[in-house]
Amino acid sequence: MTQRIDIAKLAPEAYRGFLAVEKYMHDSDLPGATIELVKLRASQINGCGYCVHMHSSDMKKAGESDERLWSVAAWREATVFTPAERAALALTEDATRLADRGEAVPDEVWQQAAEHYDDRQLAALVVSIAMINAWNRVGVATRMVPRT
Repeated sequence: MTQRIDIAKLAPEAYRGFLAVEKYMHDSDLPGATIELVKLRASQINGCGYCVHMHSSDMKKAGESDERLWSVAAWREATVFTPAERAALALTEDATRLADRGEAVPDEVWQQAAEHYDDRQLAALVVSIAMINAWNRVGVATRMVPRT
């Protein structure tokens, strides 16, 4: 597979904007492990090989266990995630698959997340979900090739 274009080079202002949002997310009170789980799960759903590779590699380097990495795709059946992480993953799935159901993000899913995260953390969580979905669309549309 060959990458079609390089957004970072061709749209540097937009790319810097994406990076500014990333900085906000990582400076927020949302746990870094949660941000990475969100990024990995949304990337799996969206079929972004570049992002799946990058985020699973980053998580591994940060000390994430193989079992947790392998279990993200089947997180509902896995026993290795905290209730807060499970709530974040549920919100990620519903906010990523907006067109897949009548009520895109049901109140029940939102309430679960709100039980584990305060409003500022919820804001960072929603931004994290939106941002990885934007990155995924760039990666898939331009056929970004995973680094090896």
